[in-house]
Amino acid sequence: MSYKIMEACNGCGACVRLCPADAVSGERKKLHVIAEDLCIECGACGRICPRAAVLNGGGMVCVAVKRSEWPKPELVIEECTACGICVDACPVGCLQFLGMPVESGGHVYPCLKDSRACIGCGFCSIECPSDALVMKRPVKSAGS
Repeated sequence: MSYKIMEACNGCGACVRLCPADAVSGERKKLHVIAEDLCIECGACGRICPRAAVLNGGGMVCVAVKRSEWPKPELVIEECTACGICVDACPVGCLQFLGMPVESGGHVYPCLKDSRACIGCGFCSIECPSDALVMKRPVKSAGS
């Protein structure tokens, strides 16, 4: 079931700009809509909405989360088989293969090439057949 935008929407457009499937549309300062046939249920619209105007597929109101706190995939290198399913599953293309030095076995592994592009959907982790990608919230350093 796709996500849905409620009347609390003020038409700010944050969800439109972020949606990787171009499923959200609407005029500025007016109620936006999500096309059910295009929604991939990544949750980005709900995480970015400052008005809590988005319902998830289960009918629960999504809560906005600061982008700096969105979970990012972390690789458990010992579990990775370099199958590429995670790279293909990413709706924003922020994962890529990175070659490891020959002394480390010379294999390629997925890495987050653009942390800011990651929408925290977790599709890479969900699709990974070897549980080699784990979604984790970034940890703030003591100085930040």
